[in-house]
Amino acid sequence: MTAEPIDEHFTTTIGALDEPPPTTRGLDQPFGEGCALTGRHVLNLFDAQVGSRHLDLAARRLREQGKGFYTIGSSGHEGNAAIAAAVRPTDPALLHYRSGGFFLARAAQVEGGSDPLRDVLLGLVAAADEPIAGGRHKVFGRFDLNVIPQTSTVASHLPRAVGIAFAIDRAAKLGVPCASPSDAIVVCSFGDASVNHSTALGAMNTAIHTAYQRVPLPLLLVCEDNGIGVSTRTPTGWIASNFAHRDGLKYFAADGSDVCDTYTMARNGAEWVRTHRKPAFLHLRTVRLMGHAGSDYEAAYRSRADIVADYDRDPVLCTARRLIEHGYLTSKEVLTRYEEVRAKVRTIAEEVSVSPQLSDAAAVMRPLRFATAEALAAKPRLPHQSTPGPPLTLASAINRALSDVLDEYPEALIFGEDVARKGGVYGVTRGLMKKAGAARVFDTLLDEQAILGLALGAGVSGLLPIAEIQYLAFLHNAADQIRGEGATLQFFSNRQYRNPMVVRIAGYGYQKGFGGHFHNDNAIAALRDIPGIFIASPARPDDAAAMLNRCVAAAHTAGVPCIFLEPIALYQTRDLYADGDGEWLAPYPVDVAPIGQARTYGDGPDLTIITFGNALRMSLRVARRLSERSLGARVVDLRWLAPLPVADILREANATGRVLVADETRRSGGVSEGVFAALVDGGYRGALARVCSEDSFIPLGDAARHVLLSEGAIEAAAIRLAGD
Repeated sequence: MTAEPIDEHFTTTIGALDEPPPTTRGLDQPFGEGCALTGRHVLNLFDAQVGSRHLDLAARRLREQGKGFYTIGSSGHEGNAAIAAAVRPTDPALLHYRSGGFFLARAAQVEGGSDPLRDVLLGLVAAADEPIAGGRHKVFGRFDLNVIPQTSTVASHLPRAVGIAFAIDRAAKLGVPCASPSDAIVVCSFGDASVNHSTALGAMNTAIHTAYQRVPLPLLLVCEDNGIGVSTRTPTGWIASNFAHRDGLKYFAADGSDVCDTYTMARNGAEWVRTHRKPAFLHLRTVRLMGHAGSDYEAAYRSRADIVADYDRDPVLCTARRLIEHGYLTSKEVLTRYEEVRAKVRTIAEEVSVSPQLSDAAAVMRPLRFATAEALAAKPRLPHQSTPGPPLTLASAINRALSDVLDEYPEALIFGEDVARKGGVYGVTRGLMKKAGAARVFDTLLDEQAILGLALGAGVSGLLPIAEIQYLAFLHNAADQIRGEGATLQFFSNRQYRNPMVVRIAGYGYQKGFGGHFHNDNAIAALRDIPGIFIASPARPDDAAAMLNRCVAAAHTAGVPCIFLEPIALYQTRDLYADGDGEWLAPYPVDVAPIGQARTYGDGPDLTIITFGNALRMSLRVARRLSERSLGARVVDLRWLAPLPVADILREANATGRVLVADETRRSGGVSEGVFAALVDGGYRGALARVCSEDSFIPLGDAARHVLLSEGAIEAAAIRLAGD
């Protein structure tokens, strides 16, 4: 293996140091003047720093041997070990991928856990027995350490951190259990490059906005500023200029190469957050050593002089120097300690390098499959209905179901834009705040990333969040909060952490007199390809109430994120075939709609129309007119878009041998593509056709009719297919 210059620089520099006389201070006395740490504390933190450094060296060695798969390291950031010492092991932590020192230092605070060196090395070789992700990723995470695993590289974990901080005090206020102590704070670390991402800035704005309203939000944001993002420099002074004087965000700064300064400022920041229950920003000035990752050729964008100039800021070297200067260790003892850790890490690395990896697709997907199975078996808590109630509209049925959820689940929260006093843009949540109180039904700021981050944080903390995204088009501003955070948490924690949440989204087209593409959006492809989530798409009032209760049960029991798509145009619909017939109304359901099961209308032998959403009403009207032509059609409402009701699709398709898919989403990337694939994969050999909306954005006014699926198009296609 090629020697790393920073490794050689450390051993050479330490070996050349003059040694003062040994200290007369005891290990439990202050380390030095102005340092809040004891000698024992500094020695422990030095061990964590050295362990982190040798993990980085081992990662590169394993990669050169073809046995390792991850080389983004923590070298230069090992000062974050002192942050772990400054907070409590019960404080939830969401860590930057360069927080190896923090992870090892926290592990040393908790008795009875597994060896953190082995844990990280198992992750580097993607070993199936790695204790958090089970070989699915290399992450810093462990349930017993309250370190929630993150795979984020662009600060997408910050909205969740805000949500967890919110949930700690909100759970205490509601008197419901929380995963963290009531006086806990949240620690969230990230890099200086990713702080510029809209996700990070939005999360910080949400934290400040929340605290400004005197809502408790105990969050310590830690920016580990090494001055460079891969190869792009962060302008000198940018982080301090941007955050040092921001109203509502208390600012602390520390030299990450100085273990005493880092600990002092981190302790001050943590105590301020814990006392005031408000967010603070800790600016940790660090240095990046050994490049961005093992594959990074740093000399291509940094001069040799710049690279070497950073060596003396190495936090491992700086801590070793201070231990020698204060007489706690000799230079020989430092080097002995350093080499002993190297030998230990190498021995473990050799042992884990032959560890079995995940053996097949079933092993890889086990967390997803188990979550799905548990969700399918979950029993909703529907109130007993002895007799059918009065017929309801879709909006009224959803409102009633939400009211019942608030009654049955004391940990449930409902939030989003305009959901509280106004009751939602369409009145769907009207009266719920008055019923349950402003602590459980409340408005958020207008930021979809913040809304979903709040749901992510509340869910992982033990609450049951039901978040509303006001329009489907607005979801695209924040889809990664579902894909990159919500859907992956069970997968990358082997179900040790879960994300129970229901996201209600008003969507699809066909609003009359209002709209344009932001209020009439039929694009759901960004959701349908996400593993590990359920997508409900009810059209009728009874299905909507039953399916919402099913989603809540799945989220509560199995921790599965559920997306609940509500067709705006059907919210207040009352009639089906003729004005005044009231046949779109339905009583509140007694039973529930099982996840992944369709609903069939009629038993016509000539044609099967497979559809969902607004197109269900159109298809039922078409089927009525087809019967006047002596054509018997059955209409299948998919109801669930993930998982698709494949068994029902195949059964009803084979019953007639002619299938028309009526899909109000787009021809490209729409639901019909999935239905076609399910039919072909299932061996269906009959006639097959589809009608869809066009591959277009939805324009304003009557022009929308030119690109949206129409009732006439369904009828014409049905007649053609039935005549074949």
